Amino acid sequence: MTERAPVSRRRLRAALTLTLATCLTTAGAAVAASAAPVRTEAARVDAWSADTGHAGAVAARADQLATLVRQTVDAGVPGVAVRIDDGHGPAVESVGQAPWTVADHKLAVDDEFRMGSNTKTLVATLILQLVAEHRVNLTDSVESWLPGLVPGGRAITLRMLLNHTSGLYDYTDDPAGLASVTGQDQRQWAPEELLALATRHQALFTPGKKWSYSNTNYIALGMVLEKATGRSVADLIDERIIQPLRLTHTYLATTAAWRPGDDRTHAHGYEPDAAHLGPLLPPGMPPGTSFAGPSHDDHVDTAGINPSWAWAAGAMVSTAADWARFDTALMSGQLLPPAQLRQMRTTVPEDPAAPEATRYGLGLEEVRTPCGTVWGHTGGIPGYASQNYTDSTGHRTVAILTTTVFGLSEQKAAATYRPLVDAAVCRMLGEPLPGTATQSTALPG
Repeated sequence: MTERAPVSRRRLRAALTLTLATCLTTAGAAVAASAAPVRTEAARVDAWSADTGHAGAVAARADQLATLVRQTVDAGVPGVAVRIDDGHGPAVESVGQAPWTVADHKLAVDDEFRMGSNTKTLVATLILQLVAEHRVNLTDSVESWLPGLVPGGRAITLRMLLNHTSGLYDYTDDPAGLASVTGQDQRQWAPEELLALATRHQALFTPGKKWSYSNTNYIALGMVLEKATGRSVADLIDERIIQPLRLTHTYLATTAAWRPGDDRTHAHGYEPDAAHLGPLLPPGMPPGTSFAGPSHDDHVDTAGINPSWAWAAGAMVSTAADWARFDTALMSGQLLPPAQLRQMRTTVPEDPAAPEATRYGLGLEEVRTPCGTVWGHTGGIPGYASQNYTDSTGHRTVAILTTTVFGLSEQKAAATYRPLVDAAVCRMLGEPLPGTATQSTALPG
C-alpha cells in the first residue's frame, strides 16, 4: 500500500503494485493444491450439466488453476486464499499454504484478512453517499472542511483526494511513517498526526495536474467524513455498509488487536526477515529495513503490527466472501445512486504513458485484462496482499489473498503469481485460460 520517500507508500505499494502490478494488468484468483478445496471446479460439473465436454473443460481448469497456486506457494509465497464467483452456482474457494506456516495457523479461505488499500473503495463510497445526500460536494475544497490543516488546501478538491490527483505527499514515505509501517514503532496514531506528517513535506505537483498514489488523500477524506457527520469512520462504515450488507466479519481495525471475542480465526501474514529482505527491497529503500514480529523459517509474522497508521487509507479487516458481497452491492447500484456510481467510475490514467492501461476512478480501479475489463482495488499492508475485482455489473467477483507483500517481489514468486492472476480473472469472466488447450471450450456464462 505504501513506499517510503523511498519506502512506505511506494515501496509497500511498489512491492504490491510494481511487482504485482505486472499482475495488476489482470485480476483473478485461483484454486490451491496444498489443502482440500472448499468447492472444486470439478464438483460443479453436476450443477451445470452432464455434458462430458463441459465436465472435461471444468476438470482441466481446476487442474490448471491448482497447479498455478501450488507453483506460487512452492516459489515462496507463504499462503494463498482464493475465491471465484462466476455468477453460476456456488463460489469456487480454495487455499494453498507453505508447510512451515501451519504451526502458526491453518489458513482457510474464510479467514479474516487485512485488506489494506481496498479500504479506499469503501471510504470513497461513504463520501459519495454524502454527495448524494447534498452534505458534501466533490468540488468542495479541503480548506473548507479542514481549515488550516493542509497548505494549499483551497486548490485541492475532494475529487482530487478521491482520485489521487491532489499532489499531497504520502505520509508513509516519511521515516516516521515507515517505522510504523514496518512495526518498529507501534504507536497509536491519530489521523491529525498522520496528516501533519504528510504536510510537513512539500506537495509533489500542482493539484489536479498529475496522478500520484498517496495514502494521505484518504486520511484527509476520513477526517472530512467525521467532520461532516459527527460520527467516527468506523461507525459510519458499520452503520452504512457493514450492517445493511450483513458483513459479519468486516470491520475497521483501530489497534493492533484483532477483534475481541470473534470466534473466527485470522490469517497470519509474513514478510522475509532482515537477512532475506534486502535483495527484495526496491531502489531507494533504506538498507537494513526490517519488520517487527515473531521470527521463524526466515520470515517475520506481521499479524501483530498496529495498523492505526493506515486508518481510512487501509485498515479494514474482512474476508473474501464479505468483500465480494460489498463489491457486488457497490457495482450493482445498491450502495450508490446512478449519478454517484458514474462519478466513481470516471477514471484518470495511472500512467500517462499508457492511458488505456490501469485507470483510477474515485477509490476504484479500472483494470484491463487479457479476458476483459474488471473493477476493484488492490491492497497491501505488511504480511497481506490482496486483489479484489468484479465485472461491471457486480455479477461476478474474484479475490486473491496472499499472506505476504514483499514475498511477491521474489523473482520465482512473481513469475508464478502473474499467470495465476491471469487464469483466475479469466475463470471469473467465463473466458478460456490464456495459452491453454481449453481455449476452444467456452464454459457457461
